[in-house]
Amino acid sequence: MNIHSSDLQPMPDRDDAREALRLLKVWAKSASPEEVADLDPAIARLLPSDQLANYPLLKRVYPESFVADETYLKTMPDLQNGPASLIRGTKQQLQHVGISNFRLPIRYHTRENGDLTLETSVTGTVSLEADRKGINMSRIMRSFYRHAEKTFSSEVMEAALSDYITDLDSVDARLQMCLSYPAKVRSLRSGLEGYQYYDIAMELVESRGIKRNFMHLDYVYSSTCPCSLELSEHARSVRGQLATPHSQRSVARLSVELVEKHCLWFEDLVDIARRAVPTETQVMVKREDEQAFAELNAGNAIFVEDAARLFCEQLLSDPRIGDFRVIASHQESLHSHDAVSVLTEGETFAAQSLDPKLFQTLVHGR
Repeated sequence: MNIHSSDLQPMPDRDDAREALRLLKVWAKSASPEEVADLDPAIARLLPSDQLANYPLLKRVYPESFVADETYLKTMPDLQNGPASLIRGTKQQLQHVGISNFRLPIRYHTRENGDLTLETSVTGTVSLEADRKGINMSRIMRSFYRHAEKTFSSEVMEAALSDYITDLDSVDARLQMCLSYPAKVRSLRSGLEGYQYYDIAMELVESRGIKRNFMHLDYVYSSTCPCSLELSEHARSVRGQLATPHSQRSVARLSVELVEKHCLWFEDLVDIARRAVPTETQVMVKREDEQAFAELNAGNAIFVEDAARLFCEQLLSDPRIGDFRVIASHQESLHSHDAVSVLTEGETFAAQSLDPKLFQTLVHGR
């Protein structure tokens, strides 16, 4: 049975579309731009000039000579300093908002009374009250640059942080400076020297008028597994079987709060780490150095638990250090996974939750 409906319309074919387009072009030629825009702005492309009267003819050449004077600047919109009605989402305080990883050369004073200029990655943030839309991000960089030519010190960091709070009208602020610090390290027996690079970060936090200073160091060392060492010796002594214990490149991140009015040099924190675990990876080696390193590892075989406690022992003994955290990662050559440990002293670094990718950042990346 065939059912016919008067509501069904035949589908237009290509010839129908071509004829409709021809009629539209004929009409567009005689219609005013306003009429075309009223029907559908997209039809403007059918006009001979391809322009609508209500669409401005914009300049397409960069104006080299244009100067943004004070009068012009006052006309520019500033959404981040707009009213609270512009806030999207919940009107909630932000603990940190700012910019991360702007880089510039900074001059540092060394423990040996010299100066080094090093590329430094800077992160600057401030708090944002619940009723404020946002901040002008560029002010963070401009505020820091006012101090960038000075030799680094805790006083310089405090001055930069104070400018953050003033310039951005905030209550709290944070400044972090990350660098790769070079230091010459002597080989174990040959006397050769080479540069070891230490990933170091300085951090200054001001909250409700209270300033706190922190230092972070990634220390790279070799860890020989005590269990593997004993099993290798067992195979040698019981069965006359040559065997080697497994060891691996390992990384410890030491984060320490600096006690007020006590100076802790970058080199001092490296020395603390080296006293705790002396098997730091080597730079320049000859055969006698490689043999010495094997002996040093055998005399300092450690599990990842041992490493955390050895670092802790040294940090506790230094009066310049307050609260601290030790994170260790032994990147196993035996397993396809890593062995990790975390030890904290004091409330500053204690946390129930950890960044899911925290241990993945413990790599010797330079």
